[in-house]
Amino acid sequence: MNPKLLHNLTTIPFLIMGLCAFLLGLVWLLSSEPWMLDKAANTILLDESYETIFSEQVNRNLPKYLTLLYRFFGLWVSSLGLLLLSYTIVTRMGSGMARGFLHSTFFITLVGISIIEYLFIPSSPFVYLTVVLWLLWAISVWAGIQLKKHVF
Repeated sequence: MNPKLLHNLTTIPFLIMGLCAFLLGLVWLLSSEPWMLDKAANTILLDESYETIFSEQVNRNLPKYLTLLYRFFGLWVSSLGLLLLSYTIVTRMGSGMARGFLHSTFFITLVGISIIEYLFIPSSPFVYLTVVLWLLWAISVWAGIQLKKHVF
């Protein structure tokens, strides 16, 4: 296979993942009620509706607290997306070391995310996003391995 195509198949999945992380983080940052983005899975996990939880006097400030947590989470995810984009653009995934570190880091991260989703929020639509991330990662790893055959 053409080395240029293999290089693109190594790099482009991480550009897509970085852009998705950045945009998803912005959604959590800018949403007025970010915890509602995954309402169905959260309701199953909590075994209560948000209306019931928020109606209790002791929880009157819970929406403010959840907003703060999700804003921080959104900033964190957006920042990680920008870091991933920056690393991918700067290194162009041109060396085996750059690919190895990024592939290894993402493997560990995706395993962790998959376990958390399986244990706590198996009905979340984010599970489908994780499947897509695994697919993108696998394409990049496969192309990186194939690319090694063309390096002298």
